Amino acid sequence: MGSTTQKEADKAAGKGDAERRGRKASKETRQLQLIEATIDSLAKRGYADTTMADVADGAGLSRGIVNFHFESKEKLLVATLQHMYDEYSAHWRNALQKAGDDPARRLQALVAADFDRAICNKRKLAAWCAFWGEAKSRPTYQMLSGARDEVYQQTIVELCTQLKHDAGYDYDAEATALGLSAMLEGLWLRLMISAESVTRETAHQAATDYLASVFPKHFSREAVGRRKIS
Repeated sequence: MGSTTQKEADKAAGKGDAERRGRKASKETRQLQLIEATIDSLAKRGYADTTMADVADGAGLSRGIVNFHFESKEKLLVATLQHMYDEYSAHWRNALQKAGDDPARRLQALVAADFDRAICNKRKLAAWCAFWGEAKSRPTYQMLSGARDEVYQQTIVELCTQLKHDAGYDYDAEATALGLSAMLEGLWLRLMISAESVTRETAHQAATDYLASVFPKHFSREAVGRRKIS
């Protein structure tokens, strides 16, 4: 009798754990739905005209659900920016890991990652620009983006430093890294505002041509020009 009771208790406990996991998964799923709907709204309407109601309608959920998960528009937008940075960071880190240890391959992979369709598309570029337009007056956005941008920038500096030591290039590694990252950001802006004149492929070609110009002992225009992006 005692063992039967224990088995039933264990079963009930297991069921309770499963239900809790289910509720947690449901919460994460709902929040992701709302974040994706927020990205859609930012791309379509811009920052100022995005409302909690727009997000709820876009996600196909009730407006009460939005308030339950995020309480305010500001908290929803911070969570969306956090999600986008997490996604972007995971993307370029994964590209570096796949590239191996060679600094030239790693830098080439880092540049190509910026123009991958999963990251570089009209919808997400428009959402990024919406946040960038607000960052100057919103310290929370500056703090969130600043720490992550610093890690990314330092990675480029380290790669430029390794290539300089490897081939004896006569440049300042930090200045060269700043120029490269600024070019990548500028190409993103051109992709967003230029209809058909700039594409992911032509933007990637411009960036790889820059690599061949600055690091001629590591990259050739012919070789980098043949590299495909997904």
